[in-house]
Amino acid sequence: MTVSPSKALVAGLMVAVLSGCNEPVITTDNQATSIYINGQIVSVDDNVGTVDAIAVKDGLIVALGSNSVIESYQGKDTKLIDLQGKTLLPGFVDAHSHLSGVSIQAISANLLPAPDGPVNNIAQMQQTLRDYIEQSPVVAEHQVVIGFNYDDSQLAEKRHPNRHDLDAVSTELPIMALHQSGHLGVYNSRALEIFGIDAESINPPGGIIEREADGKTPNGVLQENAHFAVVYNMVPDFSPAQYMQALKAGETVYASNGFTTVQDGKTDPVSLKTFAAVSAAGALNLDLVSYPDLVKIKEDSPVHGPLLSREYSNHFRIGGVKLTFDGSPQGKTAWFTHPYHQPPLNQDASYAGYGAFNDDEALQWFELAYKNSWQLMVHGNGDAAIDQFIKTATVAQQNNPAADRRTVLIHGQYLREDQVASLEALDIFPALYPMHTFYWGDWHRQSVAGPERAENISPTGWLLDRDMKFSIHSDAPVTLPNSMRVLHSAVNRTTRSGATLGEYHRVDPLTAIKAMTIWPAYQHFEEDRKGSLKVGKLADLVILDKNPLTVERSEIQTIRVLETIKEGRTVFAADNQ
Repeated sequence: MTVSPSKALVAGLMVAVLSGCNEPVITTDNQATSIYINGQIVSVDDNVGTVDAIAVKDGLIVALGSNSVIESYQGKDTKLIDLQGKTLLPGFVDAHSHLSGVSIQAISANLLPAPDGPVNNIAQMQQTLRDYIEQSPVVAEHQVVIGFNYDDSQLAEKRHPNRHDLDAVSTELPIMALHQSGHLGVYNSRALEIFGIDAESINPPGGIIEREADGKTPNGVLQENAHFAVVYNMVPDFSPAQYMQALKAGETVYASNGFTTVQDGKTDPVSLKTFAAVSAAGALNLDLVSYPDLVKIKEDSPVHGPLLSREYSNHFRIGGVKLTFDGSPQGKTAWFTHPYHQPPLNQDASYAGYGAFNDDEALQWFELAYKNSWQLMVHGNGDAAIDQFIKTATVAQQNNPAADRRTVLIHGQYLREDQVASLEALDIFPALYPMHTFYWGDWHRQSVAGPERAENISPTGWLLDRDMKFSIHSDAPVTLPNSMRVLHSAVNRTTRSGATLGEYHRVDPLTAIKAMTIWPAYQHFEEDRKGSLKVGKLADLVILDKNPLTVERSEIQTIRVLETIKEGRTVFAADNQ
């Protein structure tokens, strides 16, 4: 029997996991490629804890422990890195976001409010779009204008912009301003004309065309499926080189935040083919796992081919498929069992949002995924959508019994305590979104759901009560993939105004780190190779200037990512370290 070099290496180096182990005999076969010493190395392995040093060879972790033990792995060609007390963690695993969206965001007009952008009122939005039109090579070449992530809850006017607001910028160029939730968009008159949306247009199932005072004329705001039907048509027909440039810009955003594994949820068919081509060209630095939109999968889609795999090919794989059961709570399209605290425009006091599918349709999609053994991720924000999710999963599991599906509930903003028990019984993995406590916590309390329900958004405390694993995420480009903001929000749950929202659901820093490393690795069926620092796992690492376990909790958001390392190779290094 022939033993592979990697297996022989791991077997030979198991002796040096802990500092108390005997020093190994170093040969040319096991001397490290690189060694990191004098650090606060947080293994995220409960059996190891925090150690001083770690050794890496050919992209794998070969030892961790005391400085003296790990320095013994040094050979004449080993690179020795003195961390000088800095903190080293496993690379962050993106539990849910959209690389394709971040890539387009990187070359679009920034409509984010403070602290992430310049748009805090409609006049500032209009000026930002004018400046973008004047300066953007995308507009010059493709004659289309895309602005990313306005937030009506933060605009001084406390309303969505409308087509007239965008017409004041241009009536010749089509303009789309994307809401920060991603579930709504505002289109100017030229864009509506191009898409044939007028007073005679009817609302599609699971979507709304908002109207002006006459009840007929579109005001420019498209919700949910009305928006999703046209949003991708606003994306320019980029050349392969242009898309590559955008994709690399998006990947850099993640790397600069310490992510070594990135997700693209609800991948559209064009992006899916592009990812496959970019991967085949060897152009990805980070691991990218894609979950295509199940509703849009076609027979010739790569989801039916070898890219649907638990193994990466040139840093890319298809992990499964995604469904969307409802919309956005901050955009007031999520589906609740009780009405919104303050209903949106043109809705009465009974309005509680709406779902994307009826029960028969939801079961049809679940059955399709389960029969094909595709891992299924389901977006559900409102408790009514989660009720439908639980009911559908129960029937689908009974009809298609199988072990360890790791079906994922994405977001779960208004997950009720009784629903947590159902998730546990069904072995559903929750991927929650405590970033909302900062960005929209005040809005949830004042306008979306009221003070009582808002306390329990992203209820991580209820999951911990049952010892359930969970992950936390940015949902980028909805919010920036700011890893320290993700961590800070889960630990502190403070709002923009400085209030604490849901103190019971605050988690300790180590739990939050697990929810960004080993638990999302488990979510992706990758816990055997990622998510913790352990002999034989990939050397996916991130170096921070301070230790999240020891700084004041209120200071976590100030921690800087200094370097990101993917399989032993630096993919990001901050200036002025």
